Amino acid sequence: MAFNVPRYIVWSTDNIDPSDPFQRRWLLKQILTHGRAEDIRALDLQEVKRELDSLDLPPNLYNLWKQFLESEYAR
Repeated sequence: MAFNVPRYIVWSTDNIDPSDPFQRRWLLKQILTHGRAEDIRALDLQEVKRELDSLDLPPNLYNLWKQFLESEYAR
């Protein structure tokens, strides 16, 4: 099952297979890095929390997400 993602998030391919763990983590990183507010709102915060350490985000983004996910707002 592949689906299309907006070009401002993924510009190197037309389709992403979310059932492939590598592609799913890669897409999650792209959304956290390049996504708009509506893209971020659509994320499963539990998945973000579970995968955060493996996404290799830039330090400023990693710290922002780490603090947010540990805050009461993410509950």
